[in-house]
Amino acid sequence: QVQLVESGGGLVPAGGFLRPSCKASLPTFSAYTLGWFRQAPGSELEFVAAMKRHNSNPYYANAVKGRFTMSRDNAKATAYLQMNSLSANDTAVYFCAADQQLITSALGVTSQYDYWGQGTQVTVSS
Repeated sequence: QVQLVESGGGLVPAGGFLRPSCKASLPTFSAYTLGWFRQAPGSELEFVAAMKRHNSNPYYANAVKGRFTMSRDNAKATAYLQMNSLSANDTAVYFCAADQQLITSALGVTSQYDYWGQGTQVTVSS
């Protein structure tokens, strides 16, 4: 059974940082595209970042480019999202997602991902 488990969220002051992680139980972790999405209260799921399979370069939403860094450790079957210079606008539940094969134009499309975690809450106090 495929499982994605996020952790590492929390409450931080504006300007702070967090590093959520996503531990996956996938048969061949390196063969999966991984994505991070977030959902603020009253809003839809929003694309944050993604990495295609086999450790390609990450893709980022404009809202987080230059502040967030996505990485993956295939040996540990874990993805990370280093989030710096956080602001209140970053407050949301952060989800990781996985799919075996996505083209670049589909990386930000939630319906294209087959597997999702339960999310981790990130709250930034202003």
